[in-house]
Amino acid sequence: MGQPGDLSLAHAGEQKLEKFMDVYEKRLSESRYLAGDNFTLADLSHLPGIRYLVEEAKMGHLITERKNVNAWWECISSRPAWKKLMELVH
Repeated sequence: MGQPGDLSLAHAGEQKLEKFMDVYEKRLSESRYLAGDNFTLADLSHLPGIRYLVEEAKMGHLITERKNVNAWWECISSRPAWKKLMELVH
């Protein structure tokens, strides 16, 4: 909006996301998907936000640095319906 960004606020937000991703890492060490062993709305609802983090915000390290979160992301983002949607968007 024409005003300078607040880097300390951005850094604080990234630290909060790191904590969330650490919780996800633990959860995904216990099951394949967030709500258990089946793909559910819990997983589906994360696709747009994580895609934004990875592609637009250039914060993919939050995903790739966590083995289980990264495997989960690779799995859910390679689903045919999501890939088709991404083709349509681009």
